[in-house]
Amino acid sequence: MQIQLGDTSIGLGRYLTLWSVVALAFAVQHMLFDAVVGPEVWSPFDYLRWSLIQWFTWAALAPWVFRLSARHPIRPPLRLRGLGRQALLSVGVTALALAIGSAVSTLFEPSGFAQQLVYFVGQHAATGLLTYWALLAIQHSLHFRAEQSRRELEASRLARELAQSRLQVLKTQLQPHFLFNTLHAIVTLLDEDQRSAEDMLLRLSELLRAFLEDYDGQEISLRRELDLLELYLGIQRKRFQDRLDARIYADPEALDCAVPSLLLQPLVENAIRHGIGRRVGADRVEIECRREDGELRIEVRNHNSELIPGESAQGHGIGLSNTRLRLRELYGECAQLRLDALWPQGVACRIALPARDIDEEVEIADGEAAPPADAGAARA
Repeated sequence: MQIQLGDTSIGLGRYLTLWSVVALAFAVQHMLFDAVVGPEVWSPFDYLRWSLIQWFTWAALAPWVFRLSARHPIRPPLRLRGLGRQALLSVGVTALALAIGSAVSTLFEPSGFAQQLVYFVGQHAATGLLTYWALLAIQHSLHFRAEQSRRELEASRLARELAQSRLQVLKTQLQPHFLFNTLHAIVTLLDEDQRSAEDMLLRLSELLRAFLEDYDGQEISLRRELDLLELYLGIQRKRFQDRLDARIYADPEALDCAVPSLLLQPLVENAIRHGIGRRVGADRVEIECRREDGELRIEVRNHNSELIPGESAQGHGIGLSNTRLRLRELYGECAQLRLDALWPQGVACRIALPARDIDEEVEIADGEAAPPADAGAARA
């Protein structure tokens, strides 16, 4: 059985134990007082019986006091009206407690109710008032603590929803950006190589279908991310033919790590656009993923571009700025993204984020699995 005290529930056994401890303490105090200054010392059982009658009466009234406190709370700023109402309630409830205690006491004492009431008023009136106000303070303290916890949970929930909304906005911004760039590349091939353009459209439809299947959450496994990247690289290989050499080096221990979905595609796209997309000749784009010192470290390197002097190492553009913001929302200060120049030529985009395995069941439409990432070997 549970005793309801406002928003708090307590077991009946524990509740009675607490009040019994209070009754025992006052019984001992009363007996010691009579032993030192009183004219007569009664049996310890008499002191215990008197104390139990007094405090078990308050035990019975305490839930009611909590309900009255909740119905008529004292809220800041303090007003005389609220204090006056509680003062009247404290007098009324204390009077009721004294009357109940006197009635119960007549069952064990030879004197009548009136004499017992006079004794209870003289002995316990002040203690009763203090007990009411103590219960009132406890009720307000528990209520304020529960309200604070509720507000903290609500604030935490709103913060999570805000972060999810920001991430969704970033993801929604990235998808059209990728689609526009890919369609633009296909359009450039329509007059030059119609068959290659058709093949790119088929690969694009396959890639978009994979995106729709995997975009329920903010994170996917690195293994699945590399599979999606292979579809994208297939489109770019058709576009640039022999000019593009793309290789992936994946540490087997890193393949099950969680990464933001669509993390690598904008980085590779950026490397291609600033490499052979703007310069003559061939280019080699390398993607390296490894797990090291509790971090997942990813590098996207190209060897046919260079950092402009004074250019920020944090990167720029929709793809890089979007990726940096997503990393910040998901991992805070635990994730980093920077650009570094390679010698003698080239640029490396380096990402470090916490290494954490993800529990994921990869489901591909029609039961077909996407090409697996070859761990520890290069894919061209």
